[in-house]
Amino acid sequence: MLSFTEIIRTKVCELAESQCVCGCADSRHKVGSIAPSPVVNDIKTDCPISNPSFFIPALADLHVHFREPGYESKETILTGSMAAEAAGYGLVCTMPNLNPAPDCLENLKVQLDIIQRNARVKVLPYGCITKGRAGKEPAEYAEMMPYVAGFSDDGSGIDDDELMEECMRRVASLGGLIVAHCEKGTGDDREREYTEVERDIRLAKKTGCRLHLCHISTKESLYYIRKGKADGVKVTCETAPHYLLFSRPVPDSGAFRMNPPIGEEADQKALIAALIDGTIDVIATDHAPHTEEEKSRGFRDSACGIVGLESALPVVYTFFVRTGIITMERMVDLMSRNDYRILGMTQPPYYIKVDFATPFTLDATTFKSKGRSCPFDGMELYGKIINK
Repeated sequence: MLSFTEIIRTKVCELAESQCVCGCADSRHKVGSIAPSPVVNDIKTDCPISNPSFFIPALADLHVHFREPGYESKETILTGSMAAEAAGYGLVCTMPNLNPAPDCLENLKVQLDIIQRNARVKVLPYGCITKGRAGKEPAEYAEMMPYVAGFSDDGSGIDDDELMEECMRRVASLGGLIVAHCEKGTGDDREREYTEVERDIRLAKKTGCRLHLCHISTKESLYYIRKGKADGVKVTCETAPHYLLFSRPVPDSGAFRMNPPIGEEADQKALIAALIDGTIDVIATDHAPHTEEEKSRGFRDSACGIVGLESALPVVYTFFVRTGIITMERMVDLMSRNDYRILGMTQPPYYIKVDFATPFTLDATTFKSKGRSCPFDGMELYGKIINK
């Protein structure tokens, strides 16, 4: 009987095989078989190629929730950054659904002071797009600009088209980045995402604002993103490992409840194609811890959000590099280089050591994060960080 890991691996490979394009460096290598030892220009090995340990650039994540200030029972800057450090991340960008919401320098400073005291890796926060993340009026961009990665109301979409256009104009005038959670109005989850993706790309083209789209989960969104890029819009996007590995129906577990939700198989197939062809710029985690009680109510009643930092590299390597769907170099682009490019930052010469040859079982009870709700818990994976 196939294990859950093997079932998911088989499905992912079948969807990738149907795309008529493979990211594998060796064109003779069939998707789904075990890829040959990765050899790429900037991946350093610590000894001959037969050795299973490799040095790769430290990872970066444009989308995490560390919950502090305001929601420390779920996560803190310390525990979140400890999780990031253990997972091989050198840079993470924290979302602004906090209390107080970082919509002005005074409120942002509360978070900056905690970061300075407690962060174990580089933590770069986002400021809000709107005051209080309420979607009513623009936040104070200019005073926050030197201290933030960009501006986001993540967790909330901005329904007002005129307001979003004005916010984009102001941020564009500062050379800043809008990081958009696309969820417009009410109704069908999929339609709420792609209608706002289309709107935001259209407004970015009109205003000249740099736009990064969060946690893309639908095939229609990818259509608009491809079109926007072809039209010269300054748009980038991310997806997350759970959207690449799973499709509906999902188990009745809080570990599979997140926002946006897991999509249909056609969405998963389109996301894998976009991973291969370069449409997707970044694999982010949307690391969003909650308390055990909040995630133990079954799928329907659990809080939205899962933890992802300490599973991301092994999951992506195991299901997409080891199977030959993408190359090691493409993985590093998706999980490190492109993040720095989007932020306009120089990537530091910091490397992490990873064992890509020895399998291990992911155990969420050992996570440094306060969160334990992870859909990959119990999977046999490859790509363990060597923290020695």
